[in-house]
Amino acid sequence: MTQKKLNKSKHAYNVIRARILDGTYAPGQRIILDQIAKEVGSSHIPVREAIRRLEADQLIEYKPNAGAVVLSFDEKVYKETLELLGVLEGYATNLSVPHMKEADIEVLETINNEMNEALMKYDLNTFSDLNKKFHFAIYSRCPNKLLIQNIEQSWGRLDTVRKSGFSFFPMRAPESVKEHAQLIELIKDKASAEKIESFTRQHKLNTLTAYQNRV
Repeated sequence: MTQKKLNKSKHAYNVIRARILDGTYAPGQRIILDQIAKEVGSSHIPVREAIRRLEADQLIEYKPNAGAVVLSFDEKVYKETLELLGVLEGYATNLSVPHMKEADIEVLETINNEMNEALMKYDLNTFSDLNKKFHFAIYSRCPNKLLIQNIEQSWGRLDTVRKSGFSFFPMRAPESVKEHAQLIELIKDKASAEKIESFTRQHKLNTLTAYQNRV
C-alpha cells in the first residue's frame, strides 16, 4: 500500500474510532463506507483497511446483510478485557516504577486528589477521565511501548460500552481512590516489583468484582 493510501486509511480509522468512543456512533449502528470515504476524500479501499483495523480492535463487527456495525455491549468481552488489563497493567506498572521520579509521584497524588474532589461532586465522567489519566501517568515511564499500545487498545474497548468507567457501579469509586493512595505509598516505600505488580493487578480485578456484584 502506498504512503498516501496509508495516510487516508489512518485518517479514516481515527475518524471512525473517535466517533465510536465519544458515542456519536452507537452500539449496533451501521457504518456507511460511502459516507466515510467522501468525508476523508478517499476511495473505499482505505476505508475498508480502517474497518479491518477497527475489527481487530473489537470496536466493529461484520453482520450479514448489514455490513460493518459498531460492536454492541458484550458482558463476556467486558469481563475478559478487564481480566486482560489486570495482567497487562500489573506488568506495565512493574516496569514503570523504576523509572519514576519524585515529580512523577507528586503528579499521581495530585490526580488522585482531583479524583476525590470529582467523587464528592458525583461527577463520574470527570472521575473516569482522571482515573485513566492516573494510570497512564504511570505508564508514561514504561519502556515497553508495545505493551502500552495493547493497554490503550483494551481501554478503547471498554470505552465503547460506557462513557464513565463507573457508570454501572459507582460504589466502586471511593475504593478506587483508596487503592490509588495505597499504590502511591507502595511506590514511595520502594516495595518489591512483585508486590507492586500483584497490587495493581488486583486493583483492576476489584473493578471486575464490583461490576459482577453491581446488582
